[in-house]
Amino acid sequence: MVRVPAEPSRHRVAVWRELRRIGALSLGQGAWVVPDVPVFAAGVARAIELAHRGDGEVLVLDATGHAEPDTARLEALFTAERAEEWAEFLADCDKFDAEIDADIRKAKFTMAELEEDEQSLERLRRWYRELKARDVFGAPAAAEAERRLTECADRLAGYTERVFQALHQM
Repeated sequence: MVRVPAEPSRHRVAVWRELRRIGALSLGQGAWVVPDVPVFAAGVARAIELAHRGDGEVLVLDATGHAEPDTARLEALFTAERAEEWAEFLADCDKFDAEIDADIRKAKFTMAELEEDEQSLERLRRWYRELKARDVFGAPAAAEAERRLTECADRLAGYTERVFQALHQM
């Protein structure tokens, strides 16, 4: 449970952003939930620190569902949040593929373009690791995301070979 004064808003926003970053589920009115697993501990501690900096109050509770349906509902809500994140990740994999396709179509076989694409793939890898770590209940799209990330890496390897060939033919 988090309560941070409305002004200045930067403190509330900082807490909100940190909780969203770690994958916390908002239950409304300052109530947030994450599973009690180590992957969330540092982010929760950071959110508490940010709230205190803004003269806010935080009450951390261990909670379980009153009955099995309550526990299942929380798990389903948390998994639905992860499913949305996986969908966004998959959309970015599609954008990565489209960028590689455009580079090939335009014959942009330069080191600068290759480095940009390598950075994009590294960003996808970091994002995948972060999502995988907080997807503690195993959203169905996780397997598809892993497959797509592998495909992106393979696409970049093929593009890298083309850049190497183009640069060494000059």
